[in-house]
Amino acid sequence: MSSSYLPATTESLVLANEAASPTEAISILYRVLDDPSSSPDALRMKEQAITLLTKHLTEENRGEDLRSLLTQLRPFFSLIPKAKTAKIVRGIIDSVAKIPGTSDLQIALCKEMVQWTRAEKRTFLRQRVEARLAALLMENKEYSEALTLLSGLVKEVRRLDDKLLLVDIDLLESKLHFSLRNLPKAKAALTAARTAANAIYVPPAQQGAIDLQSGILHAEEKDYKTAYSYFFEAFESFNALDDPKAVFSLKYMLLCKIMVNQADDVGGIISSKAGLQYLGPDLDAMKAVADAHSKRSLRLFEIALRDYKAQLEEDPIVHRHLSSLYDTLLEQNLCRLIEPFSRVEIAHIAELIELPVDHVERKLSQMILDKKFAGTLDQGAGCLVIFDDPKTDAIYPATLETISNIGKVVDSLYVRSAKIMA
Repeated sequence: MSSSYLPATTESLVLANEAASPTEAISILYRVLDDPSSSPDALRMKEQAITLLTKHLTEENRGEDLRSLLTQLRPFFSLIPKAKTAKIVRGIIDSVAKIPGTSDLQIALCKEMVQWTRAEKRTFLRQRVEARLAALLMENKEYSEALTLLSGLVKEVRRLDDKLLLVDIDLLESKLHFSLRNLPKAKAALTAARTAANAIYVPPAQQGAIDLQSGILHAEEKDYKTAYSYFFEAFESFNALDDPKAVFSLKYMLLCKIMVNQADDVGGIISSKAGLQYLGPDLDAMKAVADAHSKRSLRLFEIALRDYKAQLEEDPIVHRHLSSLYDTLLEQNLCRLIEPFSRVEIAHIAELIELPVDHVERKLSQMILDKKFAGTLDQGAGCLVIFDDPKTDAIYPATLETISNIGKVVDSLYVRSAKIMA
């Protein structure tokens, strides 16, 4: 920053806009902020300068400078209304989030702002920054710290009855419990979010986020038809806003179609007007999985998992369901291959199914233990021995039923004799 300041006027902002380079514009805007004047016009010009400076620093990926800017602006915040302060602070935090690889910086920035807002008794802003901090901690997989922060925050916000923030916090709590695999609490938090949302007007983006989380929880319970309808609602909300989350909603819609054995519908959804807008690796990945599922081909399935690792393996929701689908597909293929045999080499089965021998042997042993078929592994000979399905002998159930009926007759006779003797 330069020691000489520029007056906080329209001319100074025009000078910054006409600067030859972003670095020069940033220098001019810093000098505008150094203007000691606190007249209403000067304050208004400084607000515009902050917006421009934030934009330039974000474009230049200068996250640390944005952090120091927030510290530098603290005396200025005492001169403007609290609502405007909240808007500027949240805007700068959002700008830091746009710079890649700044998750640790965002967490540190939020913690600093929480301390400052607590000292300044700015409750409204503190609660929102704490909610943002909890979301960042969850993304950073620091679940216990995020949960501790949220549990205290949700009680405070419920007491103040701030419904809009309460929806955000309950939704975040639901996502957090889902990440910790605590489905009952995740569902309870989502229900609380829906209850709060029903009492107020909820922005479409927030409603889309609620629908997306509802779909994820229903899919986890294997209720894929209901999940599909929620994902569709979320997709429509995000699509109308051109939100990047729309592609994830569409991806999960296609996943639901595959999981209910309607993989043939995937191509139609992708080639629809809405689907064509989001063509890319995510939809290509789901199409490859759908093709593998339609052809019942494990080889194509594994090729899809390898070629689209980022879209399938690294997405925890898709990965969880595809693991279940892969196991089902593998079991169906193995049962079909071993059906004609009474004794067969494991290596031959592995060759037919185009998978490693140890992988096939491990799966066959699991299927025998799960009683998917009757058989045993002869590991010395490297063979699978399949037994005929034991025929149930009808005489045993019939005998048990006869004994049961005789027991009823004896009980009835005992009751009658007791009445006669009485």
